[in-house]
Amino acid sequence: MTTTQRSTLSRPALLLGALAAATLMSACAPLLVGGAVVGTSMVVTDRRTSGTQLEDQSIELKAKTRVREAVGERGHVNITSFNRTVLLTGEVAADVDKVAVEQAVAKIEGVRTVVNELAVMGSSSIASRSNDAVLTSKVKASYIDAKDVFANAIKVVTERGTVYLMGRVTEREANRASDIARGVSGVQKVVKVFEVITEAELAEIQPKQAQK
Repeated sequence: MTTTQRSTLSRPALLLGALAAATLMSACAPLLVGGAVVGTSMVVTDRRTSGTQLEDQSIELKAKTRVREAVGERGHVNITSFNRTVLLTGEVAADVDKVAVEQAVAKIEGVRTVVNELAVMGSSSIASRSNDAVLTSKVKASYIDAKDVFANAIKVVTERGTVYLMGRVTEREANRASDIARGVSGVQKVVKVFEVITEAELAEIQPKQAQK
């Protein structure tokens, strides 16, 4: 959806702005959104194993080094690994750089798949990135408000108004999460990068989480 209107600043908008700023400052600090803690508490409700979560963190760190070696400062590349699927977003200067980044990341041990969403264009502005952080926060808050979406199972990444959704979810959950994200003001497009699991697989995961 394309939105041309901007609403006046309200208390919810101020809260979302503060949340976005906190997200930019630290991805690890626990945050309070809609009465629910988002951050370190997600570890215990994540549908990945603890080992896979650590592996994803390791992949992201290694990928940052590999990308720097491949393209240097020629672009702005964001790397998100979820269950060893790596999403590349941002901007690079040329097609050859886009290919070089994907190849460098694909060679990292443990990486299963690389989803290359890099755009060949100039790097986004600070204002654009700040707006993306606000949109990410609004989508997350919408999931919590919806009640019928397991918010902690979904990773939200926003780049130039496009929202990418990652996570291990059922087809039902994937469709519902996508519909909610599309309804958030300012979201231009929603791209699903989900790993779809069956309802039976979900039932297997949930008892294990309850035991932690």
